[in-house]
Amino acid sequence: EDVLCLLNSGADPSEIAARLRVAEPDTDAQVTWQLVAAQVTLPEAEDARAAAPRPTAVGRMTRTLLEEALADLPTEALVAVTGHAAVALVPDPADDVAAELRTRLAGLEGAAGEGIRLSLGVSAPVTRVDALRGALEEAWHAVRIAERREGAFQVVGHSELASHVALLAAAPESVRRGFRDRLLSPLSAYDARHQADLVTTLEAFLDCDGSWTRCAARLHVHVNTLRYRIGRIEELTNRDLSRLEDKVDFFLALRLR
Repeated sequence: EDVLCLLNSGADPSEIAARLRVAEPDTDAQVTWQLVAAQVTLPEAEDARAAAPRPTAVGRMTRTLLEEALADLPTEALVAVTGHAAVALVPDPADDVAAELRTRLAGLEGAAGEGIRLSLGVSAPVTRVDALRGALEEAWHAVRIAERREGAFQVVGHSELASHVALLAAAPESVRRGFRDRLLSPLSAYDARHQADLVTTLEAFLDCDGSWTRCAARLHVHVNTLRYRIGRIEELTNRDLSRLEDKVDFFLALRLR
């Protein structure tokens, strides 16, 4: 726990390295580490994290769940409570710690209690002690993305931070909702009035990389029907689906549903 407390406090890397040698006597210069951050959210205590940063019932619960999730990893992790959350330092991690955690947590759902959510963030592997602080920050950023997802247990790995997922999660909810509604509400309203499938058509068109023939085949419609639908989408939104910028905007809006 001393190592993780030092990381949280922004201690000098040399001090962290010294503590690591005590905690892990076999540690050498080639060891690889990953940070896993965990946050529990209670349905009736959404503001619990604002309390003083000391071990609490919520923090202990988070630690227990994190230790359970890490139990099947090939190496033993160092786990510590930090306020109402928990952090783990995983030595010589598996190829895909995030995937391992998802598999493990799939068997634990329901164990935490009704309405309790666990959000985990996994950093990229690092090999230098002076990179651990940045890895911890990356893990917490991944936690914030995981908290925005539906479901009791969510895990976000470092690879997802280099995608549109991270970009969308960084925007305030009101901005994301407004962006989505400006693009998709005209289509949803048209679908409701005319029993049409413009939103479904748009999603299929983008999934098919703008290929008219593949999209028409997927939707089981004639290409001319597809062209009519895409034309209606462009008219209703004042966008042009032959333009990359507009395709990207629609792609992001669909991911925000």
